[in-house]
Amino acid sequence: MAVDPSALEIVHYPAEVLRRRAAEVAEISDEVREVAARMISLMHEAEGIGLAAPQVGLQWRMFVAHVPESLEDDRSASSDPLTATLAPTVYINPVLTLPEGVVEPYDEGCLSLPNISGEVLRPPRITITALDLEGKTFTTRGAGLLARCWQHEVDHLDGVLILDRMSQLSRLRARRAIKDLERSAV
Repeated sequence: MAVDPSALEIVHYPAEVLRRRAAEVAEISDEVREVAARMISLMHEAEGIGLAAPQVGLQWRMFVAHVPESLEDDRSASSDPLTATLAPTVYINPVLTLPEGVVEPYDEGCLSLPNISGEVLRPPRITITALDLEGKTFTTRGAGLLARCWQHEVDHLDGVLILDRMSQLSRLRARRAIKDLERSAV
């Protein structure tokens, strides 16, 4: 079934597509490239730093991310490990490995959970291996907000939401907003 990239929009919780494990992208076609471009556009319009294919209703293992240097003060897109991206980046069939460091709490939000945020524990450094839009494999080490973004987006590819990772206190604080989203979907 062909996808019309111009028709893609960000879907919100409790949409079922957000709870299913996404399938690997078998072939990097023009359609995949057009969807990636639309996802980048949607991410920027929503003022986000990452967007996974399930968040636009597609069961593809693909996400886009752009963590500008201005969001990370101590390092840059040229440091090792990276903490920022120079431009929006597409990650196809990503795999995370080598988590490192003491797991740290950080208040995370999500474009599919508007007006909801909560404290989520994640390792501060991680390695990602993925395909780019040309089908070439790349491996990058990330830290800080960039590493957190990658982990958040890969969770989406596995059907996991920040609701599943939030501290109990954060879930309690977000309870009313979560119920409002669930009611608005009915």
